[in-house]
Amino acid sequence: MKAGRKREILTPKETVIMQMLWDNGPLFIREMLDLYPEPKPHFNTVSTIVRILETKGYVTHEVMGNSHRFSAVAQKDDFRSRSLAEVIRNYFDNSYKNAISALAKEEKISADDLRDILSMIESKNNDN
Repeated sequence: MKAGRKREILTPKETVIMQMLWDNGPLFIREMLDLYPEPKPHFNTVSTIVRILETKGYVTHEVMGNSHRFSAVAQKDDFRSRSLAEVIRNYFDNSYKNAISALAKEEKISADDLRDILSMIESKNNDN
């Protein structure tokens, strides 16, 4: 990612492209189209999204013959933590406790999962 550039949240279409690059490494536009879920967009649409990501500093390219092969510059972990923080802030009153409570109420997380999480937190606190 370019230094000094404001970090932005990815759009859904940008997320699809970045996920492809994170999962598969460098790709040509044609390869991205092959991986793209249905309904597949037009080649030019994917190319435009990739160029926008490149302008934002999240993607780079290397020239290979008459084509370009694109790769991710931005790390998935950077977006994971930023996206999670935004969801917590916007939907759970900036409270991770509220988010976990919602997961428990909706039975998306089990008591065993919560015990494992608590154990990880306690272990980390004991290391300090």
